[in-house]
Amino acid sequence: MIRYIAILIATLLFSSLSFAQTLDDYFKIAAENNPGLQAMHKEYEAALQKVPQVSTLPDPTFSLGYFISPVETRVGPQQAKFSLTQMFPWFGTLKAQGNVAALMAEAKFQNFIDARNRLYFQVASAYYPLYELKDFVRIEQENISILESYKTIATQKFKNGTGTMVDVLRVDIMLKDAQTNLSILRDKEKPLLTTLNKLLNRSENEPVQISDTLKSVILLDNYRKDSLIVANPKLKALDLKLQASQAAEIVAQKQGLPKLGIGLDYVLVGERTDISMPDNGKNVLMPMVSISIPIFRAKYNASVKESQLMQESYTLQKQEVTNTLFSEYEMVLFQVQQQLQLISLYQQQIQTSQQSLNLLFTSYGNSGKEFEEVLRMQQQLLKYQKMSATALVQYHIAVEKINYITSKSY
Repeated sequence: MIRYIAILIATLLFSSLSFAQTLDDYFKIAAENNPGLQAMHKEYEAALQKVPQVSTLPDPTFSLGYFISPVETRVGPQQAKFSLTQMFPWFGTLKAQGNVAALMAEAKFQNFIDARNRLYFQVASAYYPLYELKDFVRIEQENISILESYKTIATQKFKNGTGTMVDVLRVDIMLKDAQTNLSILRDKEKPLLTTLNKLLNRSENEPVQISDTLKSVILLDNYRKDSLIVANPKLKALDLKLQASQAAEIVAQKQGLPKLGIGLDYVLVGERTDISMPDNGKNVLMPMVSISIPIFRAKYNASVKESQLMQESYTLQKQEVTNTLFSEYEMVLFQVQQQLQLISLYQQQIQTSQQSLNLLFTSYGNSGKEFEEVLRMQQQLLKYQKMSATALVQYHIAVEKINYITSKSY
């Protein structure tokens, strides 16, 4: 007996592990192949390229001038002029601009993480209905098999004179309904497979491995609630955007300060032919320093105000997302608990319905009467079996929703 229990536990554990690995494999395939997720990662990579663009000095300016009418000087006529100038923003401006770009890029990465987690939830939400469909097909096939046996028995009783033709017709009607339902269920598989395979960016006819069994477990109170705020990438992205807007305020303040320029002028001077003198025709080399005068303050003040308003906006957005997450968590946790209660109820109803069906069928076998009650109880049993399968699937989808909003790592 002990050995049998050990084997049973090992089988259940292996089945559960195999299922988890299978679903994890689909998560991995989706993360690697989904075009929408790849597009968001490309946005993150593109944002990273912004950092060197804004943290680098502006290009130096080179100019060339030619004197059409040479300017006469004591040492000769000026013929041409070359100028090279490099402007420098105020100290720390480039670093601050780089910080803004880096923080915004990191915010995009957090958005990518949220999109990946949401994709995992979408994959799970597309996977579990396939399990429900598979279970419905199995239940309907069992129902057809039972109804066929009922029809055989009802026909035999009619031939023996212990039953009525009405019983045969009743079961025949239910049998045709069941066969039609089974055909519809099989037709439903294609759109469900297409939905999942397209999330994986695969051919719509690619086969999908579905677990034979699912288990439900009672979750602990406040399951993963401690991760709701700490690990959520939406909140992390808003924190990073808030920091970026604070850095942007510093940039706006520094851009309102003077910019320094260093330059060099080189003037070509021709020789004088009418006189001999020292430095005749000597070229001129002239270092220069320039400074911008930011006297038009409106644009700088507006830029600072813009950054401050964005900080307020991100703070309010974070509060709104936090409130939404708590609301969603409580609602989804209720759904998990609700489905667990329904699963327990339906299992009890299935057991009671099966016992009632056995008693009614035994009575019918002895008396040939109340066949209608036998069929009614069979339909009731079928209903509870399907409702149990649906509740189990909804339970797992709700658990995956909790895993998504609490940013579970797979």
